[in-house]
Amino acid sequence: MDEEVDPDEDNVNSVLAQESSELFHILKSQSPEVIMQLCQMMPNEAGWSINHADPSASALTQHIKSMLEHFRLANAAECRNFLQSMCLLCENIPMHLESRLMSVAGYANTDVTQCPSTEPASQSNTVAQESSEKNEKPSSPSSLQQLIKRPRIDHWEQYIISVRSLLLRKWERQRQLLVQDVQLENVWVSPRTSNRGRDRPDQTPESTDRGSRTPEPDVDFGSLEARVTLETFLQGCVGKVTVLLGQAGSGKTLLMSCLGQQWAHGLGPIPSSSLFVLLEFRQLALLSHPLSLFDLLFHHYLFPREDDNEKQAIVDYLLSNPEQSCWVLDGYDEFHIKLNKPEVQREPWDPTKPQLVSDLISGLLNRQLLPGCTVVVTCRVRDVLDLEGVSDKVGQLLGWDRQEVEKYVHNFFDVKANPGLGAQAADLLLSNQHLIAMSSVPALCNICCICLEHLLLEERVPGETQMPEESGSETWTAKGNELKGGQISGGGKGAEGSRGRSHEEMQDHKGRRKSVDNRMDGINGRAQLPLTQAQIPSTLTQVYLTVLSAFLGRDPDKEGKKDKLENTRPYKSVACTLSQYQSELCELSHLAWKGLKDSRILFMEEEISRSVLELSIRTGLFSQMEVRREDGMLVNSYFFIHLTLQEFLGAVRVMTSLDVSDTQLKKRFSLRTRWTTKSDQRTVFTDSLHLFVCGLSSPQCTQALVQLAMTASGTGAQNWVKKRQVLVLNLLKNLCHRDTLTGPKVLELCHCVQESQDQQLANQVVGTRPTLELRRIQLLPIDIDALAFVVNSVGDIGVGLDFGACSMELECLDALTRCQYIHYLCFRSRKYGDKFAEKLSTILSKFPTLRKLEFCGASLTATGAAVLAPALQDCPNLTELNLSDNNLKDEGIELIADVFANLPGLVSIMLGRNNISLEGVNCLIRKTSSCLNIQHIHADGLKDVTVTFSPTSDLQSSHHNNSEPTISLLNQKWSKRKIQELAKSLACCPAYCILDLSGVQWDVQTLKTLTQLLPKFKVTKKIILNESCSSVKDLVILTALLSDCPAVRELYVRLQSPVEVSVGFSEGREQPGNEMSKKLCLSCCALLPADLERIWQSFGRSSDVTFIDLSSNCLDNKGLKKLLDFLPRLRSILEINASNNGISMGGVVMLAGALCSHSNLTQVLISDGGRERLILKFCRDRRAEKQKLKIFRLNNSSLLPTDITKVCGRLVQCHSHLELDFSHSSLTDEAIQNLLKVLPKMKSLQRLNVSHSISSTSGAVTLLSCLTVSHRVKSVELRHQFESFVHFDSVKAEQARCRFTGFSLNADNYERLLSVLQHGPQLSALDLSGNQLEDEGLKRFLETLPRLKIISYVNVSRNSLTQQGLLDVVSTLCDCTNVSGVEVSLGAEQRCLIWFTQQAGGEKTLSVREGNLEQDHLVRIGEILSTCPSLSKLKFQNNDLESDWIEGLVKMLNSSQRGLSVSVEERWIRSDEVVSLLCQCLEACSDVHTIGVHHNTMHLTLKKDAELTSVSLVDCAVEGYQLAPMTSIIQRYPSLREMDFSHNHMDIEGAEFLASVLPSLPNLTSLSFSSKEIWARVAEKLSETLLQATAIQCLNLSSHVVSDTAAESMARIMPRLQSLNLSHCVCSEAGGLQLIKALGECDGLERLCLDSWQLSEESGVCLAQALRNVNSIRVLKLNKIDTADGGLDLLAAMEGLTQIEEIGLDGWRMADKGLEQLTRLLPLWGRLRRISLSKSLISDQSGDKLLDALKCCSHLEELHLCSNSLGDLTAARMALVLPSLTHITVLDISENNIRYEGSVSLSKAIMCLKNLTKMHLTSVGTPELCAVASSLAHCPLIQDVGLGWNNCGDNVAEELARVMPLCHRLSVIDLESNSVSVTGAEALFEALQSCPALQLIRLWRNKITPSEAQSLSLQDRRLNFSSM
Repeated sequence: MDEEVDPDEDNVNSVLAQESSELFHILKSQSPEVIMQLCQMMPNEAGWSINHADPSASALTQHIKSMLEHFRLANAAECRNFLQSMCLLCENIPMHLESRLMSVAGYANTDVTQCPSTEPASQSNTVAQESSEKNEKPSSPSSLQQLIKRPRIDHWEQYIISVRSLLLRKWERQRQLLVQDVQLENVWVSPRTSNRGRDRPDQTPESTDRGSRTPEPDVDFGSLEARVTLETFLQGCVGKVTVLLGQAGSGKTLLMSCLGQQWAHGLGPIPSSSLFVLLEFRQLALLSHPLSLFDLLFHHYLFPREDDNEKQAIVDYLLSNPEQSCWVLDGYDEFHIKLNKPEVQREPWDPTKPQLVSDLISGLLNRQLLPGCTVVVTCRVRDVLDLEGVSDKVGQLLGWDRQEVEKYVHNFFDVKANPGLGAQAADLLLSNQHLIAMSSVPALCNICCICLEHLLLEERVPGETQMPEESGSETWTAKGNELKGGQISGGGKGAEGSRGRSHEEMQDHKGRRKSVDNRMDGINGRAQLPLTQAQIPSTLTQVYLTVLSAFLGRDPDKEGKKDKLENTRPYKSVACTLSQYQSELCELSHLAWKGLKDSRILFMEEEISRSVLELSIRTGLFSQMEVRREDGMLVNSYFFIHLTLQEFLGAVRVMTSLDVSDTQLKKRFSLRTRWTTKSDQRTVFTDSLHLFVCGLSSPQCTQALVQLAMTASGTGAQNWVKKRQVLVLNLLKNLCHRDTLTGPKVLELCHCVQESQDQQLANQVVGTRPTLELRRIQLLPIDIDALAFVVNSVGDIGVGLDFGACSMELECLDALTRCQYIHYLCFRSRKYGDKFAEKLSTILSKFPTLRKLEFCGASLTATGAAVLAPALQDCPNLTELNLSDNNLKDEGIELIADVFANLPGLVSIMLGRNNISLEGVNCLIRKTSSCLNIQHIHADGLKDVTVTFSPTSDLQSSHHNNSEPTISLLNQKWSKRKIQELAKSLACCPAYCILDLSGVQWDVQTLKTLTQLLPKFKVTKKIILNESCSSVKDLVILTALLSDCPAVRELYVRLQSPVEVSVGFSEGREQPGNEMSKKLCLSCCALLPADLERIWQSFGRSSDVTFIDLSSNCLDNKGLKKLLDFLPRLRSILEINASNNGISMGGVVMLAGALCSHSNLTQVLISDGGRERLILKFCRDRRAEKQKLKIFRLNNSSLLPTDITKVCGRLVQCHSHLELDFSHSSLTDEAIQNLLKVLPKMKSLQRLNVSHSISSTSGAVTLLSCLTVSHRVKSVELRHQFESFVHFDSVKAEQARCRFTGFSLNADNYERLLSVLQHGPQLSALDLSGNQLEDEGLKRFLETLPRLKIISYVNVSRNSLTQQGLLDVVSTLCDCTNVSGVEVSLGAEQRCLIWFTQQAGGEKTLSVREGNLEQDHLVRIGEILSTCPSLSKLKFQNNDLESDWIEGLVKMLNSSQRGLSVSVEERWIRSDEVVSLLCQCLEACSDVHTIGVHHNTMHLTLKKDAELTSVSLVDCAVEGYQLAPMTSIIQRYPSLREMDFSHNHMDIEGAEFLASVLPSLPNLTSLSFSSKEIWARVAEKLSETLLQATAIQCLNLSSHVVSDTAAESMARIMPRLQSLNLSHCVCSEAGGLQLIKALGECDGLERLCLDSWQLSEESGVCLAQALRNVNSIRVLKLNKIDTADGGLDLLAAMEGLTQIEEIGLDGWRMADKGLEQLTRLLPLWGRLRRISLSKSLISDQSGDKLLDALKCCSHLEELHLCSNSLGDLTAARMALVLPSLTHITVLDISENNIRYEGSVSLSKAIMCLKNLTKMHLTSVGTPELCAVASSLAHCPLIQDVGLGWNNCGDNVAEELARVMPLCHRLSVIDLESNSVSVTGAEALFEALQSCPALQLIRLWRNKITPSEAQSLSLQDRRLNFSSM
């Protein structure tokens, strides 16, 4: 600050003279009122000589000059008064100038009284008068301002002096600890674009206040790559908000302190006259109570000695002159509260009112408090978003580069007086990526040096190492540490370094440094053991472990512990060192973790134990800082030397302590992103915790963690540590598998995986994402190092790296060479230019696996291409190259193209958007002509350029490549010359497939030039010229190519937008033969009838055009006539498309005539009366005209009666077979009547299609009368708004088929319908379903039924019938002698069928389902049936009948000698109800021949005068105790021959029941008592009982538990048996052996079943012997028995079974040897009827032999071969053998491996099986089963077809739909789990309507949506889409 000037006369006038120039500019900027007020101070003769009425600028300027000149020469008193008034009235006077003027002017009253008067008397009197007036009145405002402002300035200047002293003292303390001086001109900053949310007025002071400072630099603030010095960056910051960004430890706080020091010396960008306020957010964050500006300045910044009035004067001056202050707010990242955004509407700010600290800071930044002041804020990069909208300038501190780091390392060790150690340390540091990355941050660089010093000293010979005696390092500073050149070595807040002073800082630094030098001298010159790179920590976590050990190793009190470390090496010494401080580190880690949880970095002294505090200060782990509490007390606080060290110790706590739960770890474990967003959670820390946790999970850290965990976790520390390590690795594993991570998070994941050193995790990272995409982030070599760790884990599989807009230095490319298995590299950014490409070219050879390289969206020119292109040849596996979006131009393209021939594996090159010309494209064509494997050359508007090659240069293989050779030159401006140049370029090329020249319109001359040069082009397929033509004239030029150029085979032209033109060629350009077709497509060309003449003329004599498309033109009927007239000249024509040409019905009639007159015209397809679709189809065969089928199709048209008459009148002349299609048209009743009139005349008509054309029931009935009009009608199918057809025979039809469904018949139409049916021909079937007949209509129909001539059936389903209608239908069994059966269901399916027979006296059947019958209904049915003696079968199913009703029905039924079969199924027929019902029926009727219940269905047969012979209760939940009521009844029937009580829970009571009735049944020969019991006593009781029943010959005791006692009894029974079933029995080995031995004595045994028996070796031998002894066996079932030798012995024993008829050997797994044995036996079994060999390991070859052997079994009926390995060979043998086995009824070959050829062979075999009833081909291995489905048409008895699980498509379903009506007995089709879509299902539905006997089609698990399935199922419930 300038010194004060004494207020004497000479000085005051001289000062005014010196400052006149600046005062002139200040006065010039003031208002005219101020200037006039100052002018009035001049005497009258001077002041009033001025023209006050002239306010112009020139006049004001003259006034100012006159005024200054006057007072420069005036006396001192006047001059002082003038200067005082000017300071009070004028605004924006710079502070330094105002201070000087006020100092020289002094106080007004003092100056006036003390200065002698030199004025004239008059003037003196005037002044005296004014003075007296002033004394009489209060002081004027001017004098009051003078009295106030002068003291304010004095206090202000004194406060500034105090601040200078404060900042200088602070800097001096910090400077003494620095290794290097701070120079702002050597600190580098990267300016960034500031985002101002609103425009604020420029409050920057005038240039006069800036003095001679340098103006702002002209730099690109939007570029992160630009850099300026900090000194330059801060220029122009006065009056603005400037934000300085930097990492933790980058030295922001030290720089702000340096800035304050420069200000104190009058240097730097901040004016020395301004107040410099340096506030730290760390201190501010402790203030929670509201503060005023007064409190902030005097209680928490500087504590002056002035009283409160003086302090208030300072504040008042600050508020009056805010621009004279600079506020430096350091460390916003440590402030826990987000600042408020400025509000649009807000009350005026009250600076005296206490506010929260955050509000005060927000007021400063938002210009609400102290507007115009200078604000400098420091923070980290991620916090800059909080300052969006308030910052004027933003800059980011740049880290140190390698040279700066190296220099700093040498300086560090120079201070230690050991430069030799420094060189070694620098080499080691620069060779380790983790250390060099850390060292870019000054504070961390210092830590690295301490770490290296520790490692290097430990490498010395034990005993020689001497550590310094000081407690801490002299390099640690208040903000961090040393400075390098101008860059700071200090850290940031908290862990950035210390803000306060440690105990060591208060010592004599010189003396301390001297002791260090002495200590260093002691070791200089000594031989050192070199520390190798392998001994340097390999991960960041290991580095910090070593750092921690290094700092602890500085403890001077460790001498007693040092001996333990003498024989350890660096890594081992870490664990040893840590183990010596277990308790201390436990507390430190607890403190660090507590701070992490609470977001705190400051710790009070009372929070730390004394011993730990002293250790941390001695070793330098802690730094000290004095903070002022809100009560004003100064206290000591401590913090870790860097944030990362606190995070590392927190991670140690996480990994070693039980008090950190897994949940807390998972919550803290998240990946950091480098993208800054507003939603980021604010934190003071660096988010490195997860990295350290991952690093501590590596095995290398386990030992150290276990040592620390012994204190934190106690016993079991090792297990706890390993458990926590596993948890971390699992968390990492989950992240590895997450495929939604962004690029920055993927990179962070790579760092975590690298820290863990887990190769498996690294492999999982790239396993989830084969290409690692990194976008818009800055990359460092350490990032590439992390990527390399991950990439190298995949091995030869390879991985891709995609760098998009990432900032990276060239050193990153050197680091990239460590990635060994890269197959894809992508660089995409304008930052990558020629230098980057040159560097890339030097490393490409290091990537031998590289297959794809992209260098696009960059700044590559021909200069870079000249270097890059040769380097590409070092990549032998390169297949894809992308250099698009650069600036290569033609020169660069040529350089790249030169290397194509040297890259044989190249497949794709992208060169678009490179500013190339058409000449460049031609050059590219010429260069690639030598490449034999060229596939595509594509250029779109000279922007998109792509070249593609086939994978091999072999021409033969490339010929078969799917990608054919093409050249596409799109959107080029063609001219005659350019076409000729292109032709020259193409002449060098081999033959290519497609040439695409689309994009622009051509003139006629250019088009003609192309047609002239076209024969020279080597095009094999087509030339595309889209958008080239615009007129018919152009079209005619191109049309001539069909005749002028023989190679042209197709011409396609479309002139409407989008214009499409193409010329097609014959393949190979050979001379085409006559068999090749030519196509002409001229659609959408606006052709008129007259244009056709020009087109025909262009044809010349050519008549070999086969296809002509003239659609969407303007030809109308006249053009159509010209076209038809030209038809004779088109001798090869096959199709003409004339759709959308405005053809009217007159043209349609014309076409009908043409169909009759032109023999080669076979189809005329018309829609919408000719206005839309119109297609003519021809055939070349002109012979046998009458045998041709001609089609006239007129669809989607509104047809008038006259139209029908005219069209059909013309078609009467057609002599060929004709199909007439009027579907989807509108046919009125009158039109149908006209159609009926002409139908008899159309002798050649074969089919009439009127689908979806009949809308009225009356019209349908009218059309149905064709049955009486024409005798050729063989079927009529009329369905309302559905498919409807009339089929005709060539001659008179013997019988017809009628289907009339879906209509609503009124009385008149119904009578007409019945009349037609009565007078019509004999009907094979009549379908009247779905016509809403109801009971009354049905009754009327049934009255006419005897008069109708019906052969097969009548279907009256879905006619809303009730029980009355049911009774009427049942009556037909008696009323109509030819009715053979009635089937009625009143349930959801509403099924009602009446079956007919042509044989008199045949049997009749009745089936009633879901009839909801009442007792009177059942009685009426009984009455009807009692009069029907031919009734043979009666079936009731789910009709809600009660037992008494059933008993009554049985009484009413009459039985005949032939017998009547009755079955009743009800859900309630179970358990005790079964016994009751059975007893009631036996009591009610004496003619019961057999009776039984199976599950819930009762079966009985009635036969006149017959005795009861059979009783059965099978699987009906009957228990033994419930049989008691049957005892007396059964005993009354001694004639009973068969009883079956299988699959019930009989228990011992059932056995006792049997024992009670058997003595009274002397004729009982068959007993079945299969069990569900597990008690052996049941079998014992049965066996005892059976000993007395000597008449029993057939015995079934399957599934019993047979004890040895029971086995002994049964063995005595067996010799007299003819049939024995012991399947699934459980017995001991002895009991089983006893039973098997007894079989040998069964001489008369004919049936033996031993399924699922467990045979021991001995029992197997006995069974074989028994089979040899018993030759009478006819049925042998040995399924699923366990044999030791595959059954070979048993098979050999069957040689004597010559009477065998049925054999079951399922599950034998006999394989080839067993099959060979079996095939030798088959010729001996001539009576064999059934054989089952499922799951027998039969191969395809063995199956072939088996089938060949089966041809001897001529009586074979069933063949079961499922679940084997049969294939096409066996199927082919079936085609040869099965035709000879004419009795086959069942064929099951499911679950085999038959392919398409085998299915064809099977179809041939099936065609010959006329008796086949069941065929199962489930899961046979092929979906191609159309031939099999088709063959079923030759199987008239087929009932069950299984084709499930074959992936069959709609083709199979449609083929089945075709044959279904031909298979009249077909009842079940299984198509589940196939690929049938709704199309196939609809085809099956259609066919179902003609198949009333078909009961079920399974369609579960097909390609049918639930909604489609539901819709189809509602239409016909026989379509089943469920799994049941």
